[in-house]
Formats: sequence, structure tokens, C-alpha cells
Amino acid sequence: MEKVNFESEGVNLVGNLYFPENYDAAKTYPAIVVLGSWTTVKEQMAGLYADRLSKEGFITLAFDFRNYGESGGEPRYYECPEKKVRDIVNAVSFLSSLKEVDENRIGAFAVCAGSMYTLMAASEDSRIKAVVTAASWLHDAEAVKLFYGGEEGVSERISLARHAKKVYNETGKVEYVPTISLDDARAAMIGNFDYYLNPNRGGVPQWSADKFAVMSWEDWLTLDPMPSAPSLKAATLMIHSDGCVLPQYTKNYFEKIGTSDKELKWVDTNLDSPMDQFNYYDQEEQVGRAVDYAQDWFHKKL
Repeated sequence: MEKVNFESEGVNLVGNLYFPENYDAAKTYPAIVVLGSWTTVKEQMAGLYADRLSKEGFITLAFDFRNYGESGGEPRYYECPEKKVRDIVNAVSFLSSLKEVDENRIGAFAVCAGSMYTLMAASEDSRIKAVVTAASWLHDAEAVKLFYGGEEGVSERISLARHAKKVYNETGKVEYVPTISLDDARAAMIGNFDYYLNPNRGGVPQWSADKFAVMSWEDWLTLDPMPSAPSLKAATLMIHSDGCVLPQYTKNYFEKIGTSDKELKWVDTNLDSPMDQFNYYDQEEQVGRAVDYAQDWFHKKL
């Protein structure tokens, strides 16, 4: 693994570049940019999948989006989907610049909400030749009401975000709430989600459990990736289950993808939605299956 730096709209981004076993510097390799869920850093699910996929013969990149982890950018812990899409596009530019990467064989792999950003990036960037998503979180204006207190809860969070942006623009002060909490209704995620709470899983020190920029709410809740589907021409594999989050939205997006070169892998599970979602973050059964499907897809399509 090699620590790397690259720029995205003038912001320094930091990533980890993983190499295949028996890497030969005289050769070129297909490459995959790997993305995790919202608020996360490269040491969480992105790094896990990047490491595993590199062992399948790919050069892979897991990086911290702007405002997170080791990357630059202000305000810190500001979840801005528009900027994250730009960061993915610039990560592809970085991979394309490497002498060891075949610039015509670049793909993208994403988990959970990273799937939204990745699908949107791939729909506008033809350099991304193949995409794989696992346990994709895809929402629209109706879906967010299911998770954030209905229309009233969504409106309240958007109002809080607008006020937080005003405060930041006037004073430079960033208003924060916890990223996760068992019982704090202000938190970005509320519940006993072991992946994020367990330091042996995703609760790593590089991740901020206590800081989610309130101004993020408007950007997050008004995001709608669904219209990007018809513009997506990259070969696309989507891995999901009825136990993952918002299963119908993954089906809806898949149906509208603008290429026939696509496949939907629907995995059997006894778990109710969304409890299978977290298994795709780090549990061997689900991760191993996703890596197996993904490596096969990328080897065929890149």
C-alpha cells in the first residue's frame, strides 16, 4: 500500500493506493476507485474493499473525500454530495495519470451511500468503464421522509442546515451534531448500529463519531440520484438484497440505467431491511460474496 495525494478543485485529497500481489512495475493494470458510505473515511469499508479487490489483480484507490480524514477542505465533516461527485471524477483523473494504470480500464466500486455519488459520477464521466455497487443507498424526496421524521422532520433539518450555513458564512463557526448516537434525536444516525459504535469494526479513531456538520442536511436530503440512471452507460452490476436498505429504489434505478450491459444480483437473506446492510460493510460472508461478484465483473468489463 502507498499513501498518495492528489488535487480536487484545488483541495488536497489523501488516499491509499493498493497494488496486486506480484505487482510488476513494468506492466499496466486495470484500476478501481473504491468508495464507502456517507461520513466515512478510507480506513473503513472503502479500505477493506480496496485491499480485497487489489488481491484480485487490480490497482485500487481508497481516499478521504474533502472535509474528511486526512484530506483538506473546509468546513470539516461537511457532507456535500455535489463535491463528493467531483472528488470521484478527480480520483479517476489521478488514476489515469499513473504510468502503472491502463487509463482505458478504470472502474468504480461503492458501498451504501457511496453508490449514489459513484453512479452520478459515472453517469457523466465516460472514463469510468464499469461500476459495481453493493448494498446501495439510493434515495429521493419521498425516501428520505422514511428515515428523517416524515415531511416535518425533513423540513426541520433543512431549516437547521440553512441557518447553520448562514452562521458559517457570517462567523466561520461550524455547527455540529453527533454523527451517531443511541438516543440523541439531533444525530445524523440514531440507533444501536454496531458497525459504527464498535472500535473493532467501523468505529475507528480516524472517523468522527461526534461531528456531523449541521449544514450538510440540506445537501443530503435534497439529493436525488435517480435522474442520472438514463445517462449511465458504463457496464453496471448492482448487488443488493431485501435485507438491505431501500431495496425497491435499487431496483428502480437499475431498470432506468441507460445501457443493456447491466446486471442485478439479488442475494437471498432472512434479515429484514435494513439489517443486512451493515453486513456488507465488513462481514466476511457478504464482503466475500461482493468481492467475488465484483472481481468477476471487472475482469470481464475492463
